[in-house]
Amino acid sequence: MKKVVFFEIKGWEKKYIRRRLKGFKVDFFAAPLGEDNVEFCQTADIVSVFIYSRLSAKVLSKLKKLKFIATRSTGFDHIDIKEAKKRKILVANVPFYGENTVAEHTFALILSLSRNVHKSYLRTLRSDFSIEGLRGFDLKGRTIGVVGAGHIGMHVIRIAKGFGMEVLAYDLYKNTFLEEVLGFQYTSLEEILKKSDIISLHLPYNQHTHYIINKKNINLIKRGAIIINTSRGCLIETEALIEALDRGILSGAGLDVLEGEELIKEEKQLLYDRKKLEVWGDLVKSHILLSKDNVVFTPHIAFYSQEALERILDTTVDNIVAFSRTQPQNLVF
Repeated sequence: MKKVVFFEIKGWEKKYIRRRLKGFKVDFFAAPLGEDNVEFCQTADIVSVFIYSRLSAKVLSKLKKLKFIATRSTGFDHIDIKEAKKRKILVANVPFYGENTVAEHTFALILSLSRNVHKSYLRTLRSDFSIEGLRGFDLKGRTIGVVGAGHIGMHVIRIAKGFGMEVLAYDLYKNTFLEEVLGFQYTSLEEILKKSDIISLHLPYNQHTHYIINKKNINLIKRGAIIINTSRGCLIETEALIEALDRGILSGAGLDVLEGEELIKEEKQLLYDRKKLEVWGDLVKSHILLSKDNVVFTPHIAFYSQEALERILDTTVDNIVAFSRTQPQNLVF
């Protein structure tokens, strides 16, 4: 009987998973997997984690029996893939689960900024019902630039067309059929920065997308645009984002992710862990961002709907069962 250990699991998920994984020995832990609790899964054949776990080379070196990692996310930058390959540990992800979910949240952030919903809410909490300074703008006729026109990006494009927006898209892989059917236009990243009223990021995080928005290209951005990031914090150089907001290049930012966000819940540990101190600067800068009234931040919940969570668990269980039958699916390498 194969042993599976799940990390970052909430109460209702346990019952859901047990019902689907009969015939497996299953353990659950609420905390992320890392160096401090790796002993809990040293006898596991399979581990399943979410984005706050850190499967470093050091962690993987201690998991002698491990043969399969089932991450409950599309991204896998929290796993040392090179080390996993070296140790012949297969890694599977959840390639599709929340295309519409994340796209809907993207527009929640856009509308919060375009109609000053966040400012209005805070003002009314103080029993202030004045409307000065709350004038917004229509989305109809505006141009949205979708950076990353994959499954989520395409849903964003569909919603944008429903608002009557003009759509530009940047992606390495072009779907000319959908370009014609949905009525958008592929172009370069530079053109998107120059022409878009709203820039929305929907890229995976890797060495090629690291700081895709940076100090070198923020000056290309159309003055007064807003930027939305529901992907990964490190797609945007934090210093560049602060500078763009301070100089009025950007009039607002809607962020579901931040650089160093994995440490926000672990600030007490920073004083005791020198390795984490090096990203303290990013965390401080992120807090500076959160203090700005033209920044709307949500705590990495773009994916967080009941339907999306169930799809994540269903695909993860399917990945585990497929691996146990020597027919692995959704492998990332």
